[in-house]
Amino acid sequence: MSTTAPVVTGTTSPDRAVRRRTVAQAIVEYLQVQFSEYDGERRRLVAGMYGIFGHGNSVGLAQGIDEYGVDFPHYPGKNEQSMVHAAIGFAKATNRMSTLACTASAGPGSTNMITGAATATTNRLPVLLFPADIINNRFGDPVLQQIEHPIERDVSANDCFRPVSRYFDRITHPAQLLSTLPEAMRVLTDPVETGAVVVCLPQDVQGAEFDFPESFFAERTWSIRRRPSTEDEVRDAVEIIRGARRPIIIAGGGVRYSKAADELAGLSAEFGIPVSETFAGKGSGPLTDLNLGALGVTGTIGADTIADQADCVIAVGTRLQDFITASHSLFQNPDVKFVHLNVNSFDAHKMGSFAVVGDAKISLVALHEKLASVGYATPDGFREEIARAQAATRERLEHDLQDFPDEAMSQAQVLRALNDHTGADDTLVLGSGGVVEGIHKAWDASNGTKIHFEYANSCMGHEIPAGLGHRLAHPDAPGDVFVLIGDGTYYMQPTELVTAVQERQKIIVVVIDNRGNQCIWPLQVAKGGSEFGTQLRERNPETGRLDGPVVQVDLAANAASMGCAAWTATSLAEFEVALKEARSTDLPAVIVARVEPWRYLTGSGAFWDVGVPMTSQRPGNQEGTAEHLKGRERQRFYGATTPPAG
Repeated sequence: MSTTAPVVTGTTSPDRAVRRRTVAQAIVEYLQVQFSEYDGERRRLVAGMYGIFGHGNSVGLAQGIDEYGVDFPHYPGKNEQSMVHAAIGFAKATNRMSTLACTASAGPGSTNMITGAATATTNRLPVLLFPADIINNRFGDPVLQQIEHPIERDVSANDCFRPVSRYFDRITHPAQLLSTLPEAMRVLTDPVETGAVVVCLPQDVQGAEFDFPESFFAERTWSIRRRPSTEDEVRDAVEIIRGARRPIIIAGGGVRYSKAADELAGLSAEFGIPVSETFAGKGSGPLTDLNLGALGVTGTIGADTIADQADCVIAVGTRLQDFITASHSLFQNPDVKFVHLNVNSFDAHKMGSFAVVGDAKISLVALHEKLASVGYATPDGFREEIARAQAATRERLEHDLQDFPDEAMSQAQVLRALNDHTGADDTLVLGSGGVVEGIHKAWDASNGTKIHFEYANSCMGHEIPAGLGHRLAHPDAPGDVFVLIGDGTYYMQPTELVTAVQERQKIIVVVIDNRGNQCIWPLQVAKGGSEFGTQLRERNPETGRLDGPVVQVDLAANAASMGCAAWTATSLAEFEVALKEARSTDLPAVIVARVEPWRYLTGSGAFWDVGVPMTSQRPGNQEGTAEHLKGRERQRFYGATTPPAG
């Protein structure tokens, strides 16, 4: 017996025609007619669905895709978290115009997607998740994999998605789709609101039938609008900037998403304002002598030196996270002012910034025009100082790239070799570990390689599936997608290599093998402690600790067992040969570069606040904590920046 309204018949009125479908079938048909449009380019908003099917969705959403997925491919993920990372990579590769949906079975399958949801939301990237949920009618409670709350019976494990989602709903009746799915599309295409959109689907509701209005399935295009800032915001920003003699620009990911690199370069060149880059903004700065490179904890010595005494910081499309601001200690000029161009008011007001809320491209054009009208320029002496800062950066990098006696090739040398053998058709995907500093600080972006950092959530395990997502978004694009990881990340999540083999989508994974999580021990030692728990070593029966011999793992053989072409390189010459052969194969490829474990780039000295032991019996820890507390003395509260009176 149907519990839905009867089918309306005998009418041609489009507002009364209906289509009887299950909830799952309706979702599939609806998503196939949703499009996005940005600057005249039109794409499918949700291009397909990653899914691992279990009892919670195999006869619901899986059935809907199978019967009604006419142009809606299913991608078979190997881990639910990885599915979301692949969707993130897809979204980033399409400049947030398109994404993939993800579905997982009830219980652990769905909660496995939570970390991916957090990664999407922190990075302001659209993903659409359909976690299966408990059975709505409750006749069989408790059902398999149900977490029971003794006094809140409407709570399920999927409520854990709430704090990491930009939009959350649970479908308890089919009619909810009529409002929920359009809201989901709105959030996905809103540059301010976008992030993880989560629509929970109880198992029995997925198969519930309903007479959906035919108009619900009409094709719709969601325009991604460029919202201009107000004239008075731009006017007041100019009044703040025109008084600056040592300004610096911070280029964030918003420069890339708004396609504003040319406008940023023009403003920098005309007014002599140097540009520094965040992780998401890497490669978006100008290819001129005014580009200082990376800023902050993993920044260049030149950028951090200029930032130290900057009197005006012009941030463009950045979250201003602690790695960039050195935990609010980087900018030491007592009179420093902040102007922030950002489409998101929440971000634009950080650090007391004077907010220019609007699209970065439009705002930069308006700012340029008004600065030109007042004849602004930085003094010649400042440009000479910029040149000296850049020379210091080059000198330090030359030191770090040298051959060190009795050491294996360094991570920095491997990254430079990769840099030298990539070009404008290639893409680099990375997100965690020691390679982050290497690319942020030392990668020469003048070769045009597209660089996609995930460092808002710095999620180990993101990189391989995200690289696959990039390739799925542009399967026929020239060039290669390179994924850069350490061996620690490889151990966490290599299995989307199997999906890459299944889909015949080539990515090249470069694994920096230093036999442990080597970027962490320097932090431990720098704070006065000793290395603990970061090395890939056997347990020593004499000490009871993991300080025995290094565990020998053949990562290349492991990758080959999953169907990849694979190499191990122990010298730069071997690495370059492997790189050439990897480019020539049609298979997904993995190059394992065995590097000197403890050789990293020279730091800039920027402070980074972490939790340190406030009491310890060890003198080393006591001294390290005391030194760290001195660093905290550099942290500042930046009062609100306001335009000059009058």
